[in-house]
Formats: sequence, C-alpha cells, structure tokens
Amino acid sequence: MPDAGFSADDIDTSKPHSARMYDWFLDGKDHYAADVEAAQKIVRLFPNVKDTAGTNREFMHRAARFVGNRGIRQFLDIGTGIPTEPNLHQIAQEIDPSARVVYADNDPIVLRHAEALLQGTEQGHTAYLHADVREPDSILAFARKHLDFEQPIGLSLVALLQFITDDLDPYKIVRTLLDSMVTGSYLMLSHVTWEFDPEIWDRVDAIYRAGGTPVKARSHEEVARFFEGLEVCDPGVVLSTRWHPDSGMKIRNDQPLYVGVARKP
Repeated sequence: MPDAGFSADDIDTSKPHSARMYDWFLDGKDHYAADVEAAQKIVRLFPNVKDTAGTNREFMHRAARFVGNRGIRQFLDIGTGIPTEPNLHQIAQEIDPSARVVYADNDPIVLRHAEALLQGTEQGHTAYLHADVREPDSILAFARKHLDFEQPIGLSLVALLQFITDDLDPYKIVRTLLDSMVTGSYLMLSHVTWEFDPEIWDRVDAIYRAGGTPVKARSHEEVARFFEGLEVCDPGVVLSTRWHPDSGMKIRNDQPLYVGVARKP
C-alpha cells in the first residue's frame, strides 16, 4: 500500500474513537481503555448495541456480495473501521480475484492495521487512505489513482453518515461522491435510527461527543433521502435484518439500523 500520510503521533489513545469502539462492540482486540469505557457507557444506555454492530457487519457482507454478483469489480469503502474478517476486499475478490478496493478511514490506528491486514489477491489491488469523509474531494483524488472512474464503482458508506451532523450537509457529501461515478455504480449504505428509542440518543451523542465525534441518528425518511435520484434495489430502505436475509446471519431480530443498496441510473 502507498504511504497515506500516517504518523504515530496522530494516535491519541486518551480519547475514545468511534472505529475503536465499534471494534469493541464486535469483540475485537484493537481498542484502548478510553474506548472500552465509552463503549460500556453506550451498552448501559443501549444494551443491544453489540447486536446492532454485528448486524451492520453482516449487512456489509451481503451487500458486497449482492453488488459483486451484479458485475461490480471495484469498490470505494469509506469509514472502513478496524479490519474484521471477512473484509470487503475478501468478499469482492472471492467473486473475482482481480477486484480492486480502496479503503478510507480517519483513525490512524485503522491505517496501522489496514497496512498489515488488508492485503488482497495477487491479481487484485487494495489501497488505504487516512482521510475524512468530510473532505470527499481528497478521497476521490486518491481513489482515482487506484480505481477506473470510467467504470462502475461500488461505494460503501456503512455506519458512517451517522457521524456527520446536519450542519456538515451529509447529503451533499454523498452527492459529491456519487456525481464522480458513472452510470451503473452502486451505493451501499447503513445508518442508525432513533425511531426505536428516541429518548436515549441525546445521551448516546454526549458519549461520542466527548471523544470528538458527535453522532446523529436519523429517521427512515432521512435515511431514504440519501438514495434520492438512484434506483433503490429491492426490498428498499429497510431494517438491516430484513435486507436479503440469508443462512449466514447470526442476528435475526430487528435492530435500529436502516440499510439499502441502490444503483446510479
């Protein structure tokens, strides 16, 4: 992988980070005391959060296969998170060993693990960028060095946009990313919702805000807006466990997570 501008000085383990908290929710090993403390506070407010994280990961697996089986051979995955197998490139390259994947995340610890673990097939290609989705143009500039933007791309924004508050216009960010991609590209997206338990989300937000990353849960209508102008694939924007359920799912009860996959017409 190319140098993505990482410095060990960028790692601050004294504050929780959403990617490392997510790793803890998935029973991973790559987190620190501050992450665990914040994650445990979330569990006390939201006891099913580990199941929500798990079903989110399972959706990514199904969505990547869905898109890969429809001919997509290159992916841009923003908000990658700490590697947890199977990763997106492993699913894509299982379908076609020549598939190409660009990963981007804003946690330098994710980069450290990505450099070691996100290695693909000899025929394919993986690359990683330390970047923030709030600067989509910089991500696209890097991705253009590794992906062919004259061919369709699968854009993965899984459990990411909930960390982009309304004042930063997440809908414009998604449009900027999709506008750079040709017809036949796909958007794969998941997003937490407050609709199951509206009262807890201000307190959840306060915990994430303490680490410097506010969280914004959204309604079904708000999540569906991310797909405006796209051809939403069946069964539409639905709860995660209701999107193409299969025998590999470990979590089948409803979780406060809306998901969808759509094609750019």
